[in-house]
Amino acid sequence: MNAAELPALRAAFESVEDPFVLARLGDAGLLGDVRARPGGVDVVVRIPSDGHPARDELRRRLTAAAEAAGSAVAVDVVVEAMDEAESEALGERLRELDHPADGRSTAGRRVLSIASGKGGVGKSTVTANLAVALAASGHTVGLLDADLYGFSIPRMLGVTHQPVVLGPTIVPPVAHGVRCVSMGFFVDESRAVAWRGPMLHKALEQFITEVHWGDPEFLLIDMPPGTGDVALSVAQHLPASELCVVTTPQPAAERVAQRAGALARELRLPIRGVVENMSWFIAPDGTRLELFGAGGGKALADELGVELLAQIPFEPAVREGADEGLPALLVDPDGEAAQAFGTLAARVVELGPSRVYRSELKVT
Repeated sequence: MNAAELPALRAAFESVEDPFVLARLGDAGLLGDVRARPGGVDVVVRIPSDGHPARDELRRRLTAAAEAAGSAVAVDVVVEAMDEAESEALGERLRELDHPADGRSTAGRRVLSIASGKGGVGKSTVTANLAVALAASGHTVGLLDADLYGFSIPRMLGVTHQPVVLGPTIVPPVAHGVRCVSMGFFVDESRAVAWRGPMLHKALEQFITEVHWGDPEFLLIDMPPGTGDVALSVAQHLPASELCVVTTPQPAAERVAQRAGALARELRLPIRGVVENMSWFIAPDGTRLELFGAGGGKALADELGVELLAQIPFEPAVREGADEGLPALLVDPDGEAAQAFGTLAARVVELGPSRVYRSELKVT
């Protein structure tokens, strides 16, 4: 390795986004020494942890940056842990990146709340799989588990490490390309969250304002079932949020789901469409069985005056994958359910945002 190449390589590496901290190495001050060695280069990355949970992905990105700069070298990542003071300083830098002093808006992201009239319709399963499908198609995606009582997203995504708390800033973990935060990271899975409305509101506010999301293209919100306090808080903190309603085919579920749509209209949140989950089951002999009736999704879409975005079949692999932290696209990418989630993701992208926002306008 020619030492004369190091300045150009360093400049290239500074623009690489770290997949753990969700910021460019140069902007966040994570890039340490860049050292030449026989046959390659060692890149020192300083993070608030002894190990890097996405070191292979970071190495891949650094290698691609080196190649783009015209240097085909073998890159190795050397991780150095920050001390407490450095970690808190990093948190402040990340907060500055999320809230620039010059007032530049990061309102280009689309916020899509996934709601249901009642529990048991597979809303969280739809949310997790839609997030993974969007990420798999090349989009940057955040997922906020706003079901503070019945959190399930960490298990469904198979998250392998906890969020990192850097003073006032929370860096969310990433699983299958999705950045996520959930009450499940801060409360034991077997413990009940017995909070009244003001505490729920404060927790949701922290998830929205104190998490370093890294400005993803999509921020999905897994809403709690029904029409309670959290829906009101989301409307207050994220007035640009769009809504997607999940139901199952039976008429009883469709009638309950209408309430979620009615609340959205009261809060002036645009409803983008309906997803019908557990639409049918294909038996081993090939027979198509409509276990939960038929037509509920289309009836709800017609009632709300929106599109039926997708019908998701009932497949045991989807449930098994959720228990194992493996979304349908990873369990059986050629399966009917995985294809349906892929179609749903494509349709969400095609719809585009419901409103046009001007970058010079921001909510304070």
